[in-house]
Amino acid sequence: MRIGLMTGTGDSESLEDAVGQIVRAEADGFASAWRAQIMGLDALTVFALAAEKTSRIELGTAVVPTYPRHPHSLAMQAATVNVASGGRLALGVGRSHKIVIEDMLGISYDKPISHMRDYVSVLRGLLDGGNCAVDGEAYKVSASVGVQGARPLPILVGALMPKMVELCGELCDGTLTWMSGPKHLANNVVPVLNGAAERAGRPKPRTVVSLPVCVTDDPEQTRRLAAKLFVLYGTLPVYRACLDEEGVEGPADIALVGNEDEVRRGLEQVAEAGATDFYAAIFPGPGDRAESMARSYELLKGLGGELA
Repeated sequence: MRIGLMTGTGDSESLEDAVGQIVRAEADGFASAWRAQIMGLDALTVFALAAEKTSRIELGTAVVPTYPRHPHSLAMQAATVNVASGGRLALGVGRSHKIVIEDMLGISYDKPISHMRDYVSVLRGLLDGGNCAVDGEAYKVSASVGVQGARPLPILVGALMPKMVELCGELCDGTLTWMSGPKHLANNVVPVLNGAAERAGRPKPRTVVSLPVCVTDDPEQTRRLAAKLFVLYGTLPVYRACLDEEGVEGPADIALVGNEDEVRRGLEQVAEAGATDFYAAIFPGPGDRAESMARSYELLKGLGGELA
């Protein structure tokens, strides 16, 4: 299982710091650096700048919300960043959530499966061959993209529920998960994803997993902190369904928390569930924030980019 890092420190981070995290992650041996597209810096722009200062690390969006951005526009931007990085971009897209798309942005969150099927079909055609002709329910696109030096790149979709996971296996290079523990992965994600890919005659897809991580000698207090920090995810329907499948009360219960040996065992359980990649969302435990974050980082760094 390849080991990566979730980068980004929130809406107030500077562009210099955002790029610096990725440069450091490559120097420290991480296999990949991932970044969410939320309300702060544009993830793909950060990656374009980081590409100039790195040479090896995979750069992945986790995720770019689809509804606000037309797939043709995203394909142009992604193709450009992939050229800038020498072919190191992994394009992760996702629907986001109704509270963001409808309530905040005023865009319809309707028909998620047909929307994503058409969206990925447009991306796939443009990024694989430079042309697409999609006559779908959500998108009707006949267009091309001409980026000199462009090459195909992995397309992944944030998916947790069966129909969307099936779509990933059928059309994509893998899925991205958040707040999905080992039980949910092993029972509801990996077999569905791999089965759909096999039926479609596609290569075995990637299962790219992320969970909160904190190395600490005070796991009880750390989980109490995690419960407050990640409380929102216990209320959003798709994550709530994953937590219920896992048989836990809230997000804090699936966070990888404990000393070095315990967190490593948690990573092993994720790998045993079928994850091909893991990117850690490090969060601070009790006491000094910087020291806590550094302890988790050092454990992950010591794995050398892969859990054997």
